[in-house]
Amino acid sequence: MGDFNRTKAKTNKLEAIRNKPLIIFYEDRNFQGRSYECSNECSDLHSHFNRCNSIRVDNGAWMVYERPNYTGYQYFLRKGDYPDYQRWMGFNDCVRSCRVIPMVRSHQGSHKMMIYERNEFGGQKMELTDDCPSLYERFHFNEVNSCNVMDGHWIFYEHPHYRGRQYLMRPGEYRRFHEWGGVSPRVGSIKRITM
Repeated sequence: MGDFNRTKAKTNKLEAIRNKPLIIFYEDRNFQGRSYECSNECSDLHSHFNRCNSIRVDNGAWMVYERPNYTGYQYFLRKGDYPDYQRWMGFNDCVRSCRVIPMVRSHQGSHKMMIYERNEFGGQKMELTDDCPSLYERFHFNEVNSCNVMDGHWIFYEHPHYRGRQYLMRPGEYRRFHEWGGVSPRVGSIKRITM
């Protein structure tokens, strides 16, 4: 019985290492130049590299940010290779912070969000439990001024069909669009982050 438990413990440890989030930033395109490996969120990457022209996500889902402290343009990245910043829809070669996004299997009840037409949870209220490729087609408005994310992680996109600026929405209350980093209340589409 002891050997079985030791073998199972080793297997669990290897599985945890294999599933550990990992993102690698490269200063030059095509995974060249100075690199930095990261397995946790980091509020300031400036000391590790000067610019970022390619990224490899070995494991996990990540949000990378143009500025320190999770501000500026936001980019959602899944496991894969991004040989230049245009591949992650980047506007420039500046990445200054990153955050690991917990992944959940999509099942009934795993995601729930209330969006509101006005600040402070006022105006028309809509509930979302699945992806919305066009907010205007579904609800006949495209401005979200506040929201309450009850379950799951989501991404707001500035334009329909998951295009434009991206904003990570973690569980919590957002009384004004500035609280999620928005430059305006415009939201064209909303997507759940799932495995």
